Amino acid sequence: MSIGIGGSTAEIELNKLQDMTADITPIGAAEYSARIARAQKLMQEKGIDALYLNAGTSMSYFTGTDWHPSERMVGALLPASGALTYIAPMFEIGTLELYMGVKGAVRGWEEHESPYLLFKQMMHDLGLTSGTIAVDESTPYFISNGIALAAAEFSYINGVCITAACRQIKSTAEIALMQRAKDMTLEVQKAAARILRPGITTGEIADFINQAHIKVGAPKGSYFVIVLFGEDSAFPHGVKNPKALAENDMVLIDTGCELHGYISDITRTYVYGTPNERQRQIWDIEKAAQAAAFAQAQVGSRCGDVDLAARACLADYQLGPDYKLPGLPHRTGHGIGMDIHEWPYLNSGDDTLLKPGMCFSNEPMICVPGEFGVRLEDHFYMTEDGPKWFTVPSHSIDDPFGYEA
Repeated sequence: MSIGIGGSTAEIELNKLQDMTADITPIGAAEYSARIARAQKLMQEKGIDALYLNAGTSMSYFTGTDWHPSERMVGALLPASGALTYIAPMFEIGTLELYMGVKGAVRGWEEHESPYLLFKQMMHDLGLTSGTIAVDESTPYFISNGIALAAAEFSYINGVCITAACRQIKSTAEIALMQRAKDMTLEVQKAAARILRPGITTGEIADFINQAHIKVGAPKGSYFVIVLFGEDSAFPHGVKNPKALAENDMVLIDTGCELHGYISDITRTYVYGTPNERQRQIWDIEKAAQAAAFAQAQVGSRCGDVDLAARACLADYQLGPDYKLPGLPHRTGHGIGMDIHEWPYLNSGDDTLLKPGMCFSNEPMICVPGEFGVRLEDHFYMTEDGPKWFTVPSHSIDDPFGYEA
């Protein structure tokens, strides 16, 4: 098929899309309770007295309380045993209570007061005047430093040993949300391909994709959008002044959405018009590298070995080696969940062993400077029997969405 040629208008394509979220449910109270219990068990095993969760995805993961981080300290203190307590500015307490998933007491501070001294008092109220506090790794320095200076009697460690240990193993409910988010984005990708025409700009495509994500049920629209044509596609995350689409350009569209806190992230690369021999060759090598990475992703394997398998495949075609171009300039993949990039990572230096429930992107992009780039990005999750795709990988450069497969 010839992608984009003879396609419908953007308005017609948008009208074809339907809400895909009617039968999907968010994470429930029982799962939040289990997450907190899991974290507290790990804390007890590791001799950690409390975990500070800053506003953001880790606080949301454990409490269901969605709050955007800012210059004011808002977070939750989870002791190794006992109830969770929130900390927030006094004037925000009423609003915070409206957003709470897991209910809890809130300790408030006025604008002229130090939230860090209040945090110290919260620890003392737990009967703790010394010990180890794990701090959520996403906590801004001004907060972590403020806490450490105000409560110097405690020692502090990176909370990733708790947050990542819990979050990197997805539950059945989490995988179901991620599956639906990815299904939604794949439909948006298909619709975007059908509105391509010579001269269309990356901005027009991005606007369409945002509207399309809303139509399929993502209330916030696109989580992100990268659209690149021709030579620009050789730059993994885009260029300052992207070109408009021309006949026979390589097209790279990387986008995703958020559904009940979980992220999709899918890239499709194909040619608008007729692929030439060079474009076919690199596209096929990219598909082979993606398949090699997937085959290596077995329970008990190193995350790093998945990256090495993709690179070995590219080296067989005289690409690379390592990060050299033409070749793969970045890691093969990343974990994904509530953040678009999560632990662990599919890079050669990551010794984490693959376990059931881990979820990853698989995107060993090939960049050919001055010509084009090809990124085929699909995600998989680990089962007891090995990896399972969330979305079916691209079929071919002529039929990327498998319409004729």
